[in-house]
Amino acid sequence: MAIDWLDLDTPPALPGLFLRAALRRKVTGRQLPSIGLRCRVEVDPKHLARYRQVCASADSPYLPPVYPHVLAFALQMQLLTDRRFPCPLLGLVHLENRIRVLRPLGGLGPFQISVQVTDLQPHDKGATFSLITRLEDQLGLLWEGDSRILCRALRLDGQAPARAEQPPLELTPLANWAAPADAGRRYARVAGDYNPIHLYAVTARLFGFPRAIAHGLWNKARSLAALHDHLPQAGYEVEVRFQKPVLLPTHVALQASEPGASGQFRLIGEGDTPHMAGSWQPLEN
Repeated sequence: MAIDWLDLDTPPALPGLFLRAALRRKVTGRQLPSIGLRCRVEVDPKHLARYRQVCASADSPYLPPVYPHVLAFALQMQLLTDRRFPCPLLGLVHLENRIRVLRPLGGLGPFQISVQVTDLQPHDKGATFSLITRLEDQLGLLWEGDSRILCRALRLDGQAPARAEQPPLELTPLANWAAPADAGRRYARVAGDYNPIHLYAVTARLFGFPRAIAHGLWNKARSLAALHDHLPQAGYEVEVRFQKPVLLPTHVALQASEPGASGQFRLIGEGDTPHMAGSWQPLEN
């Protein structure tokens, strides 16, 4: 499918996009648009330092592996609120996320960030699609992210594709941390994602949650920070499946297999509540 690319001079301003998202409530089609957005970006060292603090990521000459999603957030918002995108943004559910680190994420840019949507599929609870994000430098593709997202309001004929499951590995405790009541607000200030479900209990209740819930990408970033010694600098991918939401405040624990070229991990809460299951492996040549 050929993509009609729109090149932006700067990332779009978020307030207008949040308003557009709030006003959109209905499904307007059954196909994804063949459009993509691209923009030149550079990393602000002060912003990166705040992100590292919120996600407990150690100081390093390399960008944290989930950080490109933050660089792309405004472009993702503009694409998902475009009138040609058929699903309302409010109510979309982030089911899975995969990142591929092709080369070491060194330097502060300039980079080119791009976003597009693809692979609309039926799902038992609606329909899913992939939001593809890419980070490139002068040498080409550096990093790629695939966010698998559920739209409950859109129904398609057919059955959801079968999911291939990996044989489970033995996991042992690796780390644990507090997820305080303001974790969603602190992450929102660095990521730009002010979805009401993450901010306060009163706003989360409007969407059916008893308390505010942590951002899925904060859970992933915090976990990969703890898994730093398990992962190489580049040439790997990490895939996670988001399970039960992390209701704030709480404590969570990370379990992982032994360090190696590939492995598995999971994030659990009180009473062994499963919050996130993931794996890492080398990229295929």
